[in-house]
Amino acid sequence: MASDFRLKEQLPRLTDRIVATYKCAGAVHYLGHCPLPNYDEIIECVADLKDILYPGYRRREGLHIGNVTYHVGDIIDGLHDKLTRQIARALQHDDRVNGGNTCDPETDYEAKGQAMAIAFLERIPYLREILGTDARAAYDGDPACRSIDEVVFCYPGLEAITVHRIAHEMRKLGVPFIPRMMSEWSHKQTGIDIHPGAIIGHHFFIDHGTGVVVGETCEIGNNVKLYQGVTLGALSFATDDDGNLVRGHKRHPTLEDGVVIYANATVLGGRTVVGHHSVIGSSVWLTHSVEPHTTVVMEKPKLRIRAEVPDELKPELNYQI
Repeated sequence: MASDFRLKEQLPRLTDRIVATYKCAGAVHYLGHCPLPNYDEIIECVADLKDILYPGYRRREGLHIGNVTYHVGDIIDGLHDKLTRQIARALQHDDRVNGGNTCDPETDYEAKGQAMAIAFLERIPYLREILGTDARAAYDGDPACRSIDEVVFCYPGLEAITVHRIAHEMRKLGVPFIPRMMSEWSHKQTGIDIHPGAIIGHHFFIDHGTGVVVGETCEIGNNVKLYQGVTLGALSFATDDDGNLVRGHKRHPTLEDGVVIYANATVLGGRTVVGHHSVIGSSVWLTHSVEPHTTVVMEKPKLRIRAEVPDELKPELNYQI
């Protein structure tokens, strides 16, 4: 059946109605001459960084010691340009948001972006070192794992902590906006939600991973292991006299070295400290500190099992406790 072209006559009016919504205060749109960071280019930067952090595992094959210098140099050169441009955009956007929709015309955002990009790229050797400990922790902590290669290729926990460590380093340098873009992209890819503000020590392992949440002000020590569904969250949100959320204070727990938290446990509160080498069992709800070398478990639940029986035997129905 052919389209009725007369119906297209209403499209200009529809366009005007849509554009009218852009003029409403508080509407979700960004119209301006200062471009925002480009989402696709940010994620491309993450892919480039993973090529350097894990050479030979990602997009480029056939790498060896004779050609890897050229390969890394080429990527670093491209990252310099992309990060400089995107960080400059993020800085300009941050000034616009915090300066009442105006940008400082005297600020050289490109120069500031380049300085931050270089400072971040200088951290790549450190990132390779600490991510090596995370991969080792995954291999050592999972008897189902056959090799470090399997960890790098297959484990969502390593994917999530890789992006987190990239985003965290950028955040430490004062890069706005972009670290959160990276972390939420990783959240979407892995099901693991780690805020870029969280401080995480070496040899960190998330086993299985789906549903793990690590809040902004978490502090996690070395050799810590989390299982799926663990939440390290805030107990409550403080508000000021006007009812607005108070930001910037510690809201999430601290895990000391060697802590293990099993599946679906929830640990809440900025004053909550889980002492070193403690174990938090599955489904525990914890809102206060525990001493080192403590094991916290739920009391053993009771199962009530009802068997399927024919109607004629229902008077003799038996519950097993």
